[in-house]
Amino acid sequence: MQAKKASRNKTIVLEEKEKLYYSAMAIKPNAGIMNTDMIKNKLVQGDFFEAANYLPPAFVDLLIVDPPYNLNKNYGGEKFNKKSQNDYRSYTVAWLDKVLPLLKPKAQIYVCCDWQSGLIIGEVLQQYFYLQNRITWQREKGRGAKKNWKNAMEDIYFCTRTKDHYFNAEAVKQRRQVIAPYKINGEPKDWEETALGNFRNTYAANFWDDISIPYWSMPENTDHPTQKPEKLLAKLILASSQTGDFVFDPFMGSGTTAVVAKKLGRDFGGVELNPNYIAVAMRRLEMADADKSIQGYADGVFWERNTARLQNKYKK
Repeated sequence: MQAKKASRNKTIVLEEKEKLYYSAMAIKPNAGIMNTDMIKNKLVQGDFFEAANYLPPAFVDLLIVDPPYNLNKNYGGEKFNKKSQNDYRSYTVAWLDKVLPLLKPKAQIYVCCDWQSGLIIGEVLQQYFYLQNRITWQREKGRGAKKNWKNAMEDIYFCTRTKDHYFNAEAVKQRRQVIAPYKINGEPKDWEETALGNFRNTYAANFWDDISIPYWSMPENTDHPTQKPEKLLAKLILASSQTGDFVFDPFMGSGTTAVVAKKLGRDFGGVELNPNYIAVAMRRLEMADADKSIQGYADGVFWERNTARLQNKYKK
């Protein structure tokens, strides 16, 4: 019997019958060769290396990949064992070879990594795509370390298949408080004065310090050990896709990519091996029908961390 959660604990926890109910909604890879309509806005439960053989060619506009980092990790009973650098490079090449036929000619690609796996992933990506940038985001907290610096950062490589690519910088501006307001002829210069303070909407850089990783009081929180925040995925999706584009995630975990794509009006698809995580993802997609809000994203901009009060009260 599961222990009763505290009233403020919003973590999504499914009972066994709910896991069976929601996981049954997913497509199985042995269903045969699938066309785009069969997988649009649906999830596939199975091993991506097998499922890729049944997926249609050239259907993905935006690929977001969060592969296992090169660490010993238990993903709900599915263990990933740390590999040698050569073996992890081979593993990266293997999944890239599987995703490449799925991409449209002008597809864009984001690949998550940590500082160690990123050394290998970044090197391999350059053999397949145009490497546009590397985003570093602050996880807000990290494990303590007495003989090293605390590891509180992760990276995301941004790649494209063509030199000429779509990018919507206006859609991912960040609203920052202005500490030293500058005026010309008594009027604000590139900032706005409000009753709650002075604010400026700035273009996003490749270092993000405004991300809060999911925790127990956030409705998006699950028990997945490496869950990415909805706010993080929203930036990638808004910048590199348009309404109606197809967003795909081959290592979907608890479904954050699919959930955010749905909230932002994109088509989505994904593959996940663990049936319990598929069930959580399906539940989250159901919840997105009633609540399309994304923590930290409001009024068409991304707010700084810990500004929920201002987000609710801000008026133009």
